[in-house]
This record gives sequence, C-alpha cells and structure tokens, in this order.
Amino acid sequence: MALQICLALSISSHNCLNHSPMSSSPSTLISFSVQTKKKTVVELSSLRLSKRELCLSSFVLILNGLYPKLSKVSLPKEMELQRYTDSNEGFTLLRPSSWIKVDKAGATVLFEEANKGTNNLGVVVNPVRVASLGEFGTPQFVADKLIQAEKRKESTIDAELIGASERSGHGGLQVYEFEYKVDSSRGGLKRIFSAAFVASKKLYLLNITHSDKPESPLDTHTRMMLEEVLHSFDAAPTT
Repeated sequence: MALQICLALSISSHNCLNHSPMSSSPSTLISFSVQTKKKTVVELSSLRLSKRELCLSSFVLILNGLYPKLSKVSLPKEMELQRYTDSNEGFTLLRPSSWIKVDKAGATVLFEEANKGTNNLGVVVNPVRVASLGEFGTPQFVADKLIQAEKRKESTIDAELIGASERSGHGGLQVYEFEYKVDSSRGGLKRIFSAAFVASKKLYLLNITHSDKPESPLDTHTRMMLEEVLHSFDAAPTT
C-alpha cells in the first residue's frame, strides 16, 4: 500500500514539475502550590482563611501527593514505544516495541503487530525531483492524491479523508500528516495514519494501518499510541 501511494506521489510530482494538519502540568502545580502557600502564610498571620483558600490548599496537596504516583504508571508492554533510526536512509520514528520487523519487497522498513499482520507500520523512501513538499502542493492537495491512489486499488470499496495537517520537523522540515479510513475487501475497515516529508530529493512516506471494524473499533489508548508514532516521524539528525 505504502509503495503504491509513494509511487503515485512520485509520478504526480514529476507531472507537476513538467507542467510548471487535563491534567495540570507539574510546573503549573508547583506554581499553584507556591501561590497558595504565600496566601496561607499571609492569612494565618491575621488568623483568617477563606473557604476557597482552604479548598484550594487541600486540592493542591492532593494533586502533589498523587502526581508522583501517576507519573510512575507505565503503559502495557504492547503499547510501549522505542526509537528506530535508519541512518543510511536518514529517518527516525518511534515504533511499538512489541511489533515485529518483517521483510517486504518495496518497503524500506516494515513492522507488524504479532499475530495481527494487518496492523502494521511501514516506511518507503523514493527519489523525487522536488526539494520540499511545499513544491509538490498543500496538505490537502497531497491528501487528495493519497485518497485517489487508495480508490484505484481493486480491493478498495471506499476511502474517506478525515484530516490533513502540517507540522515542522527537524531543522524546520516541512512534514505533512494525514488520517483517513479505508473499507477494503481485504481486511474490512481500516484506519490509516500517514506522514510524509521530502529531504535530499527523496520522498519519505510513513504508513500506519490498523483495523477499525465496527465490532472491534480502534480504542483510545491504541489511537494515542499510533498518533505518537505518527508525530515522531522525522528526518534523522546528522552527526
């Protein structure tokens, strides 16, 4: 899938050139606690404490007591992430530590969930003529190309774009991110997260595919993990 999409982008870029996307932080808690302590000292000197200050003081004490415990909570092993860097191709990302690296023709690297190969993430790197994604088009333009590539597949029943955005990567690198759904005759409904960037005249495309069937929809924790993987995709720092 990633290879076909990547090739579609490469071909399109060639044509384009030819035709001229609640808790309070620790620092907030510390600041809150200091302010409360100052208020408490001042009020105690005059032997007056309001109900609001008492409640606030109790709230801060509870949060300060719970926060260290909450920070120690670890994710299940299958949701733990570890850094993967390909220095030769020049990219880096986080990947689920329990997912297995497999070989597949056309993929620069591919990881699959154990016993659930349809849940996977892969990276494809191909040469292009543009120097940045901005030269190719906007996030929406690239997203449309991705959806068109998906719909051209014989196995695709339907494909729907959910969102397209842009962020800055290493050294201000332009990175596009996409999320869309695909209904396929091979595996049913899937949720796909993609990220792309161009560096050194090469197109880097990350594709994350996960089952999202009505009877077993993508849960919140897994989604958060996959989004973290998506946001981690970047050019590898040069040494």
